[in-house]
Amino acid sequence: MAQKTTRNKIDRRLSVAPMMGWTDRHDRYFLRLISQNALLYTVMLTTGALIHGKKLEILDYNPEEHPVALQLGGADPKDLAVCAKLGEQYGYDEINLNCGCPSERVQNGSFGACLMAEPQLVADCVDAMKQEVSIPVTVKTRIGIDEQDEYGFLTDFIGASAERGCEVFIIHARKAWLNGLSPAENRTVPPLRYDVVHQLKRDFPQLTFILNGGIKTLDGVRQGLMDTDGVMIGREAYQNPYFLAEIEREIFNTPDVRTRGEIMEAMMPYITRCLSAGVELKDITRHLLGLYNGLPGARRWRQVLSREAYLPAANENVVLEALKQIRQ
Repeated sequence: MAQKTTRNKIDRRLSVAPMMGWTDRHDRYFLRLISQNALLYTVMLTTGALIHGKKLEILDYNPEEHPVALQLGGADPKDLAVCAKLGEQYGYDEINLNCGCPSERVQNGSFGACLMAEPQLVADCVDAMKQEVSIPVTVKTRIGIDEQDEYGFLTDFIGASAERGCEVFIIHARKAWLNGLSPAENRTVPPLRYDVVHQLKRDFPQLTFILNGGIKTLDGVRQGLMDTDGVMIGREAYQNPYFLAEIEREIFNTPDVRTRGEIMEAMMPYITRCLSAGVELKDITRHLLGLYNGLPGARRWRQVLSREAYLPAANENVVLEALKQIRQ
């Protein structure tokens, strides 16, 4: 079980979004080698999976990942309280409730973005979790759902949870269509409304608001930090992970940001350790494909990893061969 020895105040200026199928423990270990300061999030873990599944297998992570937050999916206050307590016991730095995912899976379970229609239930969930843990309990949400996208609907939602002690809200600055759009379309089709998040910060200055959605440049990060308390990077952090190094240098003034080569040198012992524990190489290397984006050899790097890491008995030599393409 991964544990941390101390819990310091979380720096929320930069975080990496929870992304299903992507931000697993291998990806988070990799991202931590790039960014010392980013707050990392798990993928959404449902209360049912945690309560009835193999808890150690689901919750375990690398101690190097700190600060790391556990995102929960669920709608039952008692179940969420149980899982929040588990998360704290396992050493997570924050518990986050997903109120923004629009997938069919969460709609069938009446959680995720569906919860925006039930602000009092969300407030009850927040309260139940806060009763069980001493670490922050936060909410990640959209700016609206379906036809319920007026500003008053959003402020009622925020206000209900704030009254029960939630102080941090991560706002994906798009509304979600629960009917008519796929999860992928919900990430791009509804227009971004940063102005709505800026207004929330003006109307609730005592709360912490993190801006999420469509931020892909350093200028975008800087602008977000001018108007809100932090920014959350999504797919850009996965598809172009070295973007986080740029933020480290320019926003956090970190002097010793690793080069791409140094990142891979640090990854190799981790890869060896995981392979010895039975992890398949492809489960790690799929997160590394974008590291050399835009550099000579990047295409060959991706080709070697994408093809050879999936072969039976693939080992560290595949990664070394891919690195040769960059050096050449």
